[in-house]
Amino acid sequence: MSDGSFSGFEAVAAGPAPSEPLENPRAAAAEPPDHPSLYALEDHFGKAILEAERTAGDQCVVYVDPSKSYEILEWLKDDASQRYDFLADVTGVDFGGGRPVQVVYQLWSNVHKRALRVKCELATDALEIRSVVSLWQTADWLEREVFDLFGVRFDGHPDLRRILMPEDYEEGYPLRKDFPLRGRFSRAEQTRRALRQDVDHYYFQAELDMGGEPMVLPGAGGEAEENVFDAPRTEIAPVTEEAPSASDEEE
Repeated sequence: MSDGSFSGFEAVAAGPAPSEPLENPRAAAAEPPDHPSLYALEDHFGKAILEAERTAGDQCVVYVDPSKSYEILEWLKDDASQRYDFLADVTGVDFGGGRPVQVVYQLWSNVHKRALRVKCELATDALEIRSVVSLWQTADWLEREVFDLFGVRFDGHPDLRRILMPEDYEEGYPLRKDFPLRGRFSRAEQTRRALRQDVDHYYFQAELDMGGEPMVLPGAGGEAEENVFDAPRTEIAPVTEEAPSASDEEE
């Protein structure tokens, strides 16, 4: 944050000030959440269920071993007592400071009318976890977004590539805390790279194929048509003010 000695632009150039140390980013729960899926998970998977907390009043959050994530999520989807048939979201969280990056799965059971949030924590030098696209098709683009913005690789994803940033984007992962406010390249380098890009970076070939010749006025067709910018212009006489007559002055 600015201490008042910076102008607005200088504060942006300086970047964010370090946050106060945060040893444990997890919410402090007064007591374990009372959730039927938590008890079932602990009975079924034992030590693979690392921790649980309650947030936002009644939201149950379960931390699981990333190496067992697919097995656990598959059981939550298919077991008759769970039936989390809707994957509402997959996202990432980075608290910075070298702490693990979280992969978050927000689940909902249409059968039992209850929600569950599952989190996996990945070391920053091992950002890899199994894809769940084979369980929920909605994970396809959601996992691509987490890969694009946080750098987490999802093993087994059918088409893991960037979804928001250009495919040849080389500045890293924009939602990581170690990502500079203005990007990793200088403004001059960013400008040079932008000017070297062509329309293929922004349009599909089908869109490019829809382009046509410069706009022309409707006419006889072919070479007889006139270009819009060559069309004759109508001359407009200038408007002048008339001097007042003697009768006007008498009135």
